[in-house]
Amino acid sequence: MTATLRVVLDHAVPPSDPDAASLALARELVVAAPRGCEVEAIVSADGAEAAASVPGIARVHRLPLKRAQFVAACALGMIPGIGGGMIHSSSLLAPLVRHDRVHDNDQTVVTLWDLDALTAPQRLSKQALAWQKTMIKRAQRHADAVVVPTHAMAAVLGERTKLGDRVRVIAGAPTGAVAAEPAHGVGDGRAILLDAERASAEELSRMFAALSEVVDAEVVALVRGDDAAVRELASAAGLPEHRFREIAPADEGPRAEALAAASVFVDPAAGYAYPWRMLDALRAGVPIVAARSPQNIEVLADAGVVVDADDSAAVVDAIASVREDEASARRSRVLSGDRARAFSWRDSADRVWQLHAEL
Repeated sequence: MTATLRVVLDHAVPPSDPDAASLALARELVVAAPRGCEVEAIVSADGAEAAASVPGIARVHRLPLKRAQFVAACALGMIPGIGGGMIHSSSLLAPLVRHDRVHDNDQTVVTLWDLDALTAPQRLSKQALAWQKTMIKRAQRHADAVVVPTHAMAAVLGERTKLGDRVRVIAGAPTGAVAAEPAHGVGDGRAILLDAERASAEELSRMFAALSEVVDAEVVALVRGDDAAVRELASAAGLPEHRFREIAPADEGPRAEALAAASVFVDPAAGYAYPWRMLDALRAGVPIVAARSPQNIEVLADAGVVVDADDSAAVVDAIASVREDEASARRSRVLSGDRARAFSWRDSADRVWQLHAEL
């Protein structure tokens, strides 16, 4: 008898890291499938393209709902035609409804890549916040397990919900492209790459003030699209315009080239959103300076320098240590590359199969 793991695949526009993670995980779930097991894709009526990019899918179950309708139906707990079985979603987008795991072997597992709805609601639109809060409530009632990528996030989720021992930790891996070397004209290896995606305005202001003191460095900020607010924060903090530029994370080519050209990667965020760009930096072997937080300490281990972000002198010293001391820079690059090997989609897929077997 064949056991089928039904994976929810749905590609948002523009593609996001959780979308890329969903596809990367699905590909490895197919490869890692135990003997007698297979993977089926569940997609919305306009989501067939996502399943087509995952070789080896046994079947594609196409819902009679377009993506927007699917999102709304999940919040209402009314998803026609989806059926039961083992369902795994790399997001909250899943049929979180009453089911019988004991007698019918139905099980539903969802994933949270950030806890913004619980810890930083100001980062979300009213619509996104309402949807996420609704789905978290549904998860508390109906999910057999909720996956988060770090133990730090698991601790917070355990404190703020009634999920108890249903919270499981399975890390994600890098989703972006990596350039072997910087393209001509990208930089001279002296640029400071800054993750401005998941940081708050206050965190960015503090970091820009510190970076303005590193007088010989161009600061390249990874932003969510054309974010004029980030540019304004940099200017207000005293960072000269000629030393600042932006890259949208969706632009994988320029982002990979910027990683290859960077002397250091700086992450000012201390919140509970998974640090995708930090994983990219680890894989690229870039020295990392990050704000002190339980999550950043967990992800980096000994592969980066963790500093109190409100201590400007400490930030400047940490950046200088890897930009000015060649031995320190070499050591940091080796540690980053070594730490990157701890994050693998194949390992994540093996643990997902194990989780569903345990359930």
